Amino acid sequence: MSFLAIDVGNTRLKWALYEAPYRGATVLAQGAEFLENVDKLADHAWASLTPPDRMLGCIVAGEAVKRRVEEQMEIWDVPPKWVVSTQAEAGLQNGYDHPTRLGSDRWVAMIGARHRMLSRGERSPLIVVMVGTAVTVEAIDPDGVFLGGLILPGHGIMLRALESGTAGLHVPTGEVKLFPTNTSDALTSGGTYAIAGAVARMVDHLRTHCGQEPQCVMTGGAGWKMAPSMSVQCELVDNLIFDGLLEIAARRFPPTEQA
Repeated sequence: MSFLAIDVGNTRLKWALYEAPYRGATVLAQGAEFLENVDKLADHAWASLTPPDRMLGCIVAGEAVKRRVEEQMEIWDVPPKWVVSTQAEAGLQNGYDHPTRLGSDRWVAMIGARHRMLSRGERSPLIVVMVGTAVTVEAIDPDGVFLGGLILPGHGIMLRALESGTAGLHVPTGEVKLFPTNTSDALTSGGTYAIAGAVARMVDHLRTHCGQEPQCVMTGGAGWKMAPSMSVQCELVDNLIFDGLLEIAARRFPPTEQA
């Protein structure tokens, strides 16, 4: 039973067609589109795909984009299904004050990261970092309880905020330096170290809370930019949200249903 996973972020839609809905399944096709090009999927990237049997996705871009994606899926006879954060799923407990208000991308990424760790026979506190338009830093204890997390602006938002709030500050993107000596490098370094500092602080909090050294997993489109500047060791993982969608799908579409 083929399975389509869709991750709709604030900037791009990423998708992957798998041979079956379980972790480790073979990828048959994959791609990404900027949100302004979503309406072209049915006529281009998806036109030649073998129709999927099941679909599951997560979306943070809003109802209007969601409707546009579902319209593109009308070329197949597959009902669109979207993850909504709940009190518990796939072995993860949601400690948010209002569980359904937790962003589905955060929830799905945490599920993917935890099961990635468990598959190696490890059971540690876990920090999950997503670096995109916004940056999120999540803390999970060894028992699979999401304790809480941070949200902070990504590099682009930080720079745009400074440009709009500071007269004459319009400079190209610089490089990360230990001691920046020009405004471009100062801005880029400041944003990078702000994110790195938030992650380090959450690692400290989780270490103190659990009495164990946490593992740290980083994902997101800009994760590779952040990784060299981290003060704590982080495993860089591509498509962590897809890993989470596969874990959830394996439970929602069990083998008896797939037969």
